[in-house]
Amino acid sequence: MVLLENNKGKNKNKLIDKLTRGVLYGFTIASASFIFIIVGVIIVKGINPFISDNQGLGNVDIFRFITGDTWLTGTAFQSNLYSVGFIIVSTLLIAFLSLSISLPIGLMTALFIAKVAPKKVSELFRTVIEMLASIPSIIFGLFGASIIRPFVYNLSEMLGYQSKGGNSMLSTILVLAIMTIPTIASISEVAIRSVDKSIIDVSLALGATKSQTNFKVVLTAAKSGIFASAILGIGRALGEATAVSLVAGGRRSGFSFDILDTTSTLTSIMLEGMKETTGLDYDIRFSVGIILMIIILITNAILNFIKRKVGNMDVK
Repeated sequence: MVLLENNKGKNKNKLIDKLTRGVLYGFTIASASFIFIIVGVIIVKGINPFISDNQGLGNVDIFRFITGDTWLTGTAFQSNLYSVGFIIVSTLLIAFLSLSISLPIGLMTALFIAKVAPKKVSELFRTVIEMLASIPSIIFGLFGASIIRPFVYNLSEMLGYQSKGGNSMLSTILVLAIMTIPTIASISEVAIRSVDKSIIDVSLALGATKSQTNFKVVLTAAKSGIFASAILGIGRALGEATAVSLVAGGRRSGFSFDILDTTSTLTSIMLEGMKETTGLDYDIRFSVGIILMIIILITNAILNFIKRKVGNMDVK
């Protein structure tokens, strides 16, 4: 009798396990399906300008679209001569320049919080960083428009350069750098805290100072997590639209590497006029979305490749 009850209990537990596994599997499939739905919609809408007649305007030349230096040649709704070549270049330049600022600052912040600051100070700064990471992008954009843009405008005047109200590549870089610092700092701090204490103890026992240990041993051991933070940071920089639109200036033509000149990114050009437009001018912004997704995938693949190579290096 007891054996029979035990068997029933085991069968019931197995059934519950199967049901739980099925429910979790269902939620996982539902979550994963969203990415396919989003990508599918972007691709379907985005390829339409290249394969359809676009209401008599003719299909868009994909080579010109990728390599050209003018967003639209001609009049909107009367021309199909769109291109984003110059915007691709400026987007990548802005993303990597902003990362060159935010990565060192975020990394040093993480090192201070994790290994240098007293416990109470560490907890305070960790809370501040977490709060910064949760601030909506529009707030960063307003900060950039009210503080950074006037600063860049005054800087331009000092250098004898006529800036368009401070709207520039430099303003965009600074806003994105500020936005990505919390992400980099938070993830890097976790990676630094995860370093095996025995490695640190060995370094100190061999005569290294705390500073030498932190910079040469701890950061080296945490390099995989640090690269992960850089990947997420540049992903946010590439995908930001609202804040960028407030400080970039909306450049519509010409390759430019002048950081005090106006600029555009793929996300800002997608956002501008989205609600007011229709037809080809509307669909072409989904085409820009395809380009952006490809750039993000390629960038992440390259950084992940570097991360794996760096992560496999022996700690020296």
